[in-house]
Amino acid sequence: MERIEDKMRIIQETVPGKQVTLAHLIANPDKIVYKKLGLNPHVDYHHSSIGIMTMTPSETAIIAGDLAAKTANVDLGFIDRFSGSLIITGKISEVESALKTILAYAETKLGFTVCPVTRT
Repeated sequence: MERIEDKMRIIQETVPGKQVTLAHLIANPDKIVYKKLGLNPHVDYHHSSIGIMTMTPSETAIIAGDLAAKTANVDLGFIDRFSGSLIITGKISEVESALKTILAYAETKLGFTVCPVTRT
């Protein structure tokens, strides 16, 4: 904190923890969602899903994407090592399995705080 002309200025720094902050499954998403996200438009929308995750540190998204690809029959739609975002697509059961595998690994092997999988 520093004072300038009787005004208090607070400088805040954020230090990200080791956490998965969002793990969400969109079951049977509307076709427009695929299009707007730039995902594969040639899927069977009635039997598909989108899994969305965010995590810090952001590079963890790379590990999560690798785990998803190795443990379930999913497609990697998007991995961003700068924001910590991961989007996967596939059958509902496969995406759910991948999300749960990533959460379990993050919690038990990496010591992360994890959130539950939510679903719409």
